[in-house]
Amino acid sequence: MSDSAVLQKEDGFLDRYFRLSERGSSAKQEIIAGATTFAAMAYIIAVNPAIMSQAGMDRGELVIGTAIAAIFGCVMMGLAANLPLAVAPAMGSNVILTFVVVKQMGVPWQGALAMVAFTGVLFLLLSVSKVRERVARDVPEALKIGIQAGVGTLIVFIGLRGAGFLVANPSTLVSMGSLKSPAVLMTFIGLLLTPVLVVRRVPGALIISIAVLTIVGFFVPGANGKMITSVPTSIFALPKWPTGTFMALDFKWLFTHFLVALPLLFYFVCAEFFSTLGTLIGVTGAANLRRPDGSIPNATAAFATDATASIVGPIFGTSVVTAYIESVTGVLAGGRTGLTSITVAGFFVLSLFLWPVFVIVPSQATAPALVLVGVLMMQGLGRIDLSNLLNAVPIVLTLLVTVLTNNLINGMAMGTFAYILMLMAVGRTREITGVVWGLGVVFIAFFYTTTLMM
Repeated sequence: MSDSAVLQKEDGFLDRYFRLSERGSSAKQEIIAGATTFAAMAYIIAVNPAIMSQAGMDRGELVIGTAIAAIFGCVMMGLAANLPLAVAPAMGSNVILTFVVVKQMGVPWQGALAMVAFTGVLFLLLSVSKVRERVARDVPEALKIGIQAGVGTLIVFIGLRGAGFLVANPSTLVSMGSLKSPAVLMTFIGLLLTPVLVVRRVPGALIISIAVLTIVGFFVPGANGKMITSVPTSIFALPKWPTGTFMALDFKWLFTHFLVALPLLFYFVCAEFFSTLGTLIGVTGAANLRRPDGSIPNATAAFATDATASIVGPIFGTSVVTAYIESVTGVLAGGRTGLTSITVAGFFVLSLFLWPVFVIVPSQATAPALVLVGVLMMQGLGRIDLSNLLNAVPIVLTLLVTVLTNNLINGMAMGTFAYILMLMAVGRTREITGVVWGLGVVFIAFFYTTTLMM
């Protein structure tokens, strides 16, 4: 019997609910697609806890929280939006929460999680209103790409620094660590081999890279004389409830320091909004799911899913939750419906029982994956005409000031101020949207408030 005949005969509950036959798919095809997507994004189970634990939270609890947030988001995306989009804690936002909000600004991690949950509420309101379209239209492409590229560069820097590949230098401020160090040499080799796996389109390239380097770490001595990778207490274990992070949000801090939090709220909302929008466009396009007029089916439900997951995620200790562009790998494997997302959720459920393994992953194993994620976040630069200074200056200032000061807010502010002043200088003030003017005011208020606090 031909595949088409099999598809026509499918009329069970799954076929009716997920419209499998209508979209030219089958339950088997969707499960394979879900497994493919999970392999491409499973690195987040190791990377997210490794990053956010530096804010002071327990790494084991963060593994559980990461998986729970992903399970909730994927199930809701599958059931409510019926799209082959996997959802999990976002790369970029976790870095900003840990290294900018907590470590640089001194915000308690409980207050930082409250900030993320609050942005989830704002994003949910945007998702179900027409304000969503206005925000998408009024934030200029140069600022969006500049912010995204700045975060990508910061991720690369933090990954390399955490692995000891970049070290402090009194003459040049930063230099490469000595290749006489086994840990540095291990990172060096990982940085070269991981991109090879990616360009060769090896399924699950990043998680394979993390796994191999973690295993190698069992035999490589670190600076303290112990092996870089410690031996896990067990391979399998029952999930432990994240008692330290569950419901630990501190909304009192958020509302008593609202002016300080305002630009960060703007970043988290925009990062979540535009990341979801870009992923929706890319994944539905690859799956041929867009309508003839170019609109995205169930877009409101997809946005609402991300927003709701970003409210639930911080309750368990994670940062912003978003749809993953890695979902494209599942689409290329045949995923067309929400059953793909449900399958991804199933694999995250299995990961709950492997948490002792994920907590031993060393920074030298995650650094190459972070570098690749950072590079992918800079791809938007290719859509901009950088020969036009009105585009180039805000983008480059945002990127360079972010990474050189190790502070996203500084970069966002410089890029925004440059954009406003340059348009005013060439007599194009009317092109500055209300959103951009408001952003400029937010940064002025932020700098004024933080200066008084110093």
